[in-house]
Amino acid sequence: MKLSLAPALVALMAATPVFAQSAGDWTVGVGVGWVSPKSDNGLLAGAATSVDNDLRPTLTVEYFPWNNVGIELLAATPFEHTATISGVGTATTKHLPPTLSLVYHIPTAGKVTPFVGAGINYTTFFSEESALGVVKLDDSFGLAVKAGFDVAISDKGALRTEVRWMDIDSDVTLDGAPIGTVNIDPVVFGLSYVMKF
Repeated sequence: MKLSLAPALVALMAATPVFAQSAGDWTVGVGVGWVSPKSDNGLLAGAATSVDNDLRPTLTVEYFPWNNVGIELLAATPFEHTATISGVGTATTKHLPPTLSLVYHIPTAGKVTPFVGAGINYTTFFSEESALGVVKLDDSFGLAVKAGFDVAISDKGALRTEVRWMDIDSDVTLDGAPIGTVNIDPVVFGLSYVMKF
């Protein structure tokens, strides 16, 4: 006797969690972000400069004014980087990179929901330290883009993986004198758990 697979498939699809977003929803994501600056970070004091990576906790809050379209704010604990100026010395700085993005979550019938987004990044630098003297980095405004996907584990929760690119450039002074612009322009890899309210 031949059994139809249709009822079993329908039941399986009904049991698969879908992390859908509707107008009026909020989501909160808690995770980590790995900030990886580009390899060539410009010249400071006439010398090649490189900026190292850092990993910190992140928080996202997103409101959906329309179905599948959200306005997201990214926040984090302060990232810390060391800039090495070839043949001159090093400087360390902390920064906060709040980023506001418009995000489109591509609707699917399955548990995986891709998304893409674009927005504005504001990076503020503080706690600069260097044996070279008093180093200051100017704050930065720039474009930010992102892409990734959510994997639903329930109708209210998902695991998220994403990648962002941010345009971060900062004018640098040493003892009040300009010494150049550091071009950070990082790729940010993120992993988080997202809850819908």
